[in-house]
Amino acid sequence: MSAPATPIPTKECVAYALGDTATNLVWRTLMVFLGFFYTDVFGLSAAAVGTLMLLSRFGDGISDVLMGVVADRTQTRWGKFRPWILWTAVPFGVMTVLTFTTPDLSDTGKLIYAYLTYNGLIIMFTASNVPYSAMTGVISPDPAERTRLSTYRFVGAFVGALLTQGLNAPLVRFFGQGDDTVGYKWTMVVFSILAVIFFLITFAMTKERVKPAPVEKLQLWRDLGDLFRNRAWFVLFLIGLSLITVNTLRQGSTLYYFTYFLDSKALAGTYLVISTIGALIGAALTAKMVARWGRKAVILTAFSIMCVGSVAMYFVGRDGSTMVFVLGFLIEAASGPIVTLFFAMLADAADFSEWRTGRRATGLVYSAGMLSFKFGSGIAGGLTGFVLASTGYVANVDQSIEALSGIRMLMSLLPALGCAVGIGAFMMYPISDRQLEVIKDELADSRG
Repeated sequence: MSAPATPIPTKECVAYALGDTATNLVWRTLMVFLGFFYTDVFGLSAAAVGTLMLLSRFGDGISDVLMGVVADRTQTRWGKFRPWILWTAVPFGVMTVLTFTTPDLSDTGKLIYAYLTYNGLIIMFTASNVPYSAMTGVISPDPAERTRLSTYRFVGAFVGALLTQGLNAPLVRFFGQGDDTVGYKWTMVVFSILAVIFFLITFAMTKERVKPAPVEKLQLWRDLGDLFRNRAWFVLFLIGLSLITVNTLRQGSTLYYFTYFLDSKALAGTYLVISTIGALIGAALTAKMVARWGRKAVILTAFSIMCVGSVAMYFVGRDGSTMVFVLGFLIEAASGPIVTLFFAMLADAADFSEWRTGRRATGLVYSAGMLSFKFGSGIAGGLTGFVLASTGYVANVDQSIEALSGIRMLMSLLPALGCAVGIGAFMMYPISDRQLEVIKDELADSRG
């Protein structure tokens, strides 16, 4: 056995976590509020929004992979991945504000503007978040420390989610004074400024410690071949795809659900805050749960809780807001450990590939993992728009029985199906906790 890795300083864990606080000020806003913003504030049709999200996220797949390859081959005095946090901070903030700005255009002009700004924001997100996520694999070589780092990261992520979900509606009302187009724009100005500050702290206070041999020549097909032969990565891709589809379906339909089914839009913000507190608690307890029961038991149990809770949500009536809060808390509490372990285990998949081939491509592994999130959010965004359109949803009016049924399915049965897919996928995961220790020791020897 090799000697235990030096623990990551707590202040560095916190600084790294602030990067995902920054990211989630924007990412969670896109998941929860963007669809509603496009249909009920900007004035796009549900079908147009569904098509926009589906095409944009699937088209973004190429940029994810390319960003991973570029990041792996970046060589600076700050490391491979850290400099991208610095370089993208301000452009990320600018594109966020533009995406939630509503110029006075024709219907066609609005749609073109939405495509340009949304896709510009996604590109900036890719250039920032692929290297940021890959840093988990190079800050420490130790799987236990990476799980600990990932725990801090997702506590930070859910703090960002709490901020945006708890403050979005009050800030929109404060800045807009009845005009949501103005309110959303200035709300996102505030969130963007905070995000830039947090990104700069992450850049300044973190360090890359795992130093693989320099990659002197681009061999994309060889690297992609290594990736596609990596069964651990493939399983994690399916898990990420399932998880983000489930979460985006539920969170993206929350405002519709509370506004039209429960007839209580004002409660939506409270629900989002309470459910996110559940996710934060789940993420914070992940490292302790893994130490006691192991990764497999934690992930399978968490997916099962999400599945059962989502099915139960379907049977809640229009007067059952209390039960919706309880189920939402439990479902999000179960999702916290899954997303936390997902990113820690992507680093394990990079180790697994290096152990088998002698080559490491951390950025590519993480970019492909992020691809599952992009595809999942695209699938969920497309499904949301298409389900609403096919059931007769019309913005800002009382909904038909068919439209209400579609909104309920988006909050319950469709997420339950995604959870079942996640359970099936994880049953194929090839790396046991014992084998992970062997891989860690042998890589430590080969790196000298």
